[in-house]
Amino acid sequence: MTQMTFARAINSGLRKSLENDPKVILMGEDIGVLGGVFRVTDGLQKDFGKHRVVDTPLAESAIIGTAVGLAYRGYRPVVEIQFDGFIYPAFDQIVSQVAKLHYRTQGAVKMPITIRVPFGGGIGSPEHHSESPEAYFTHTSGLRVVTVSNPQDAYTVIQQAILSDDPVLYFEPKRRYHDKGEVDEGTDIGSALPMDTARVLTEGNDVTLVAYGPLVKTARDAATAAADEGISIEVIDLRSLSPVDYPTVEASVRKTGRLVVTHEAGQSGGLGAEVAASITERCFYHLEAAPVRVTGFDIPYPYSKVEMHHLPSLDRILDGVDRALGRPNSLSGLEG
Repeated sequence: MTQMTFARAINSGLRKSLENDPKVILMGEDIGVLGGVFRVTDGLQKDFGKHRVVDTPLAESAIIGTAVGLAYRGYRPVVEIQFDGFIYPAFDQIVSQVAKLHYRTQGAVKMPITIRVPFGGGIGSPEHHSESPEAYFTHTSGLRVVTVSNPQDAYTVIQQAILSDDPVLYFEPKRRYHDKGEVDEGTDIGSALPMDTARVLTEGNDVTLVAYGPLVKTARDAATAAADEGISIEVIDLRSLSPVDYPTVEASVRKTGRLVVTHEAGQSGGLGAEVAASITERCFYHLEAAPVRVTGFDIPYPYSKVEMHHLPSLDRILDGVDRALGRPNSLSGLEG
């Protein structure tokens, strides 16, 4: 086991994939000499060369279009979208081409493309640099969408994504890049927890709390704080946003009878709504209260001085737990 940061764990996973398969190619803006804005690809161009770690022009649509051509030729391109809000120029390529080519060709063409997207807030950046665009892509059939919350998953899931013959959007919570954790670099990827499987992080009996990406740590902190008041929260790291591992969430809600879902993205049309609706359909007679969503507000991303009021905090998540339990609280009029 090695102690490393979240960013370093992704770097190590990319390095392993480059070593194992000469068809793996990395592409993105400033990922080579600079090592990326967040230094996630630091040192990879030096060790594998400019033909395998490619600095691209500032043109996201062209980056994805090039990846499509490489995938047609049998390569496994891994592209970096420098910031979440920069993905929109490539949106048409992703949802109109990448997501549909396998189906359109009746399986003749595979699209083993991994699209790395640093996402979420908490780093003091404005709009276009702190977005949470995951729901756009979970709505699009033909795409796998995953996000990780700890260094070990960061290391294993990036390799699983690259090995997948399906296109994968791999969302990286940028405010967690410097978080440290133990990573087993000897992990057998084939025997690791599949990337489309949720993980129960803490077991509980009173409320099921579902989170993903940057808010998993906050959710675990909320569970610890709630335990001081005698409330037992079961925390689930969703990990895969499309497809969602509903059996794991369903089994938990059948036990607890209550569901709280949290994410940084705005509430309207967010993934939390889909999870709440699906679990209501599956567990209607087991629910003791309506599911609760604790999310970002339905506003353009705010200025850095007030972003922490926009992002779900430990207190707001605990308020959501109180609402699910029918307990009085000081934030009961706050939506989102």
